[in-house]
Amino acid sequence: MGLLTFSLNLTLDGCVDHQEGIADDETHAFFTRLMDEGGAMLWGRVTYEMMESYWPAVARGDEEAPPALREWAVKLEAKPKYVVSSTRTDFPWTNSHHIAGDLREGVQKLKDATPAGVLLGSGKLATELDRLDLIDEYKLLVHPRIAGHGPTLYQGGLPGTRQLELLSAEPLRNGAVAMHYRRAR
Repeated sequence: MGLLTFSLNLTLDGCVDHQEGIADDETHAFFTRLMDEGGAMLWGRVTYEMMESYWPAVARGDEEAPPALREWAVKLEAKPKYVVSSTRTDFPWTNSHHIAGDLREGVQKLKDATPAGVLLGSGKLATELDRLDLIDEYKLLVHPRIAGHGPTLYQGGLPGTRQLELLSAEPLRNGAVAMHYRRAR
């Protein structure tokens, strides 16, 4: 069984707005490495639609992009992508699959079928999966910014505090810090 790893950009005040992070080659290299290490991506519908609206065009060469972004896009195109949605069933982007029905059962089946692990990149979905005790690790990229607005990480709340064990903390040249935690059992 593979691990479910939640990974996201966030500011010091917990903002997860994708426009608030530092988008440079070093940040993209970090997330490309994470994607390379995992066997599949897992998103909610909103994140999928945001990604679908841009990255396939970059992979095809229809959008101008620096080499680091193009590399990310090409690898993302090939990576299996799973989407949780109760409102959409058609996901035409290459290698996209719908997880329907019971959330716990669907995500557990995905973990069981993906020994290299699953990389989760949606904040709202992470809240739901954490409520179901399905997230094993957290690889958060904390940016040296204070946004002063939301959305924020775990804005929907959890039933209790999650105890985590720090595995590593690596500063990037741009001032962000890559934090790697696992659930304390």
